[in-house]
Amino acid sequence: MCIKKTIQKNKFWYIPCKYHVMKRILIHTIALILVSSMNAQNEFHVFPMDHATNPGSVSGDGSINDPWDLQTALLKKEITDGDTLWVHGGTYNGRYISELSANNIRTKIVVSAYKEDKVVLNGNVNSSRKSVLQVKGKNVVYKNFEVTFIGEFSRNEANENFKKVDGVDHVSGVNCVFLNLKIHNNPGVGFGSWKRTGGTIIAHCRIFNNGFMGLKRGRGPGMYVQNESDDNRVIENNVIFNNYYKGVEVWSAAKKANKSYVKNVILDDNIIFNNGLPSGKFTNNILVATDDRNGINIAKNISIRRNVLYHNTNYKNNQVGGHGATLSLGNMSNVKMDKITVVDNFILGRNNALRLNDTRELIFTGNTVYAGYVHLYKSAENRMETWVSDNNKYFTKNAKPFRFISKKDLTMKQWQQEKQLDQNSSWQSIRSFDLKPILHFSKNPARPNEYVVSLFNKQGNNVQVNMQKYGMAGWNYEIVNIATDKVLQEGRIAADGIIDVTIGTFNKTAENFGVFKLIVNEPEKAKLPFFRRIFGWLF
Repeated sequence: MCIKKTIQKNKFWYIPCKYHVMKRILIHTIALILVSSMNAQNEFHVFPMDHATNPGSVSGDGSINDPWDLQTALLKKEITDGDTLWVHGGTYNGRYISELSANNIRTKIVVSAYKEDKVVLNGNVNSSRKSVLQVKGKNVVYKNFEVTFIGEFSRNEANENFKKVDGVDHVSGVNCVFLNLKIHNNPGVGFGSWKRTGGTIIAHCRIFNNGFMGLKRGRGPGMYVQNESDDNRVIENNVIFNNYYKGVEVWSAAKKANKSYVKNVILDDNIIFNNGLPSGKFTNNILVATDDRNGINIAKNISIRRNVLYHNTNYKNNQVGGHGATLSLGNMSNVKMDKITVVDNFILGRNNALRLNDTRELIFTGNTVYAGYVHLYKSAENRMETWVSDNNKYFTKNAKPFRFISKKDLTMKQWQQEKQLDQNSSWQSIRSFDLKPILHFSKNPARPNEYVVSLFNKQGNNVQVNMQKYGMAGWNYEIVNIATDKVLQEGRIAADGIIDVTIGTFNKTAENFGVFKLIVNEPEKAKLPFFRRIFGWLF
């Protein structure tokens, strides 16, 4: 096996090398593409109940000429392995429960918007259900639609007419895939991925502006994650931002649970930024913790790799003051965790951007940190003999970057000597901070001509994106707002493959940071005369 071996205090640690990391990503991507393109045994159709010419109904047969309404379709037991449920364009007003279930992980049911249709599930209706879409059942793919609230509604818990409603609640059923969903503006949790849903993949989704103002603080994270299964919960290539509370909570509030259900979670290649902003206070873009008091339900086997974690900060003027936690492992002194991996992330925030607690077997390598200090809870010191921390870049306001809360601060040299950590890492003042211009670049398997890009420029200048290696010189392109899908910039890719992108301040980001969709299309080739098409080899 291709591995990198790190030795610390006679302990051997095995960290997957880049080849294995990329191989795993490729396997996931191929799996998603195969799932997306599988041949269905049967195809069924759904139309809105108020469709002008072809309304869906309870009494339909699921054909394109006699379609079902959405709720009827999502309860149909005759939809089974390998079948596809096509949801045709329109707004579906209601709150829905899906009980679709396939028997085999290799022959999943697919629930998808029809072709390029825009499908919107609008939960702003009179209903006692607590989520816009509640998912039960196993081996189902949900892809290519929106889950939201449309129109006027309260987002303040103090209002008499306020109702907490989540976007997607995946409450039971294993091996489901959620692909290319747009989950936004729901007055509750954006996506609840709960403990009885092992083997879930959540990928290439946009989750933003969910939550509400509670009586004391913002509430409603972008994603709430638990997992009691031995199978991994995979959360990758999502964009999660501007939610009222945290971005992703890998968390349980249970104090005396009798089993473990915050474990085996992979958070890879996500862009998570400015969570807490709608409620007026930046909060963690990722929190991993539990409130366990008996040592059973501790967070363990959590992998956090290659994520962009960002809060609005004036990096040009060395801003670092104020609350801006972006990654916290633990949130109180009595929290314990086990086997946490944090590798190759951008961890960018304010004073308390990075907080580390009592973690056994922490791997922290290849990360770039911008913060006031690295905040270390007192209990973290008890476990540092089991840590591997190396090849990181730290940018802090103080020459003593490592702060043991209410105890002492250490310089980089003291940290290296006393804790035997970060021997090949570097520290610099925040005045020296800068980043490469392209932080993230990924292709969407559900939309083969669509990419997501995350861009950075400390001065707020344009960023050049080079598409030459993809052979796209001369192709048409659009830069699209990641939230609104509005075209911000369009043109033709230059002969050298360069697209000059204006970052701007879209979606309430500072002018130094932006996340966009890049859509490319090969221009139609003019038809040659018949003689030349037949005998073109002569010319």
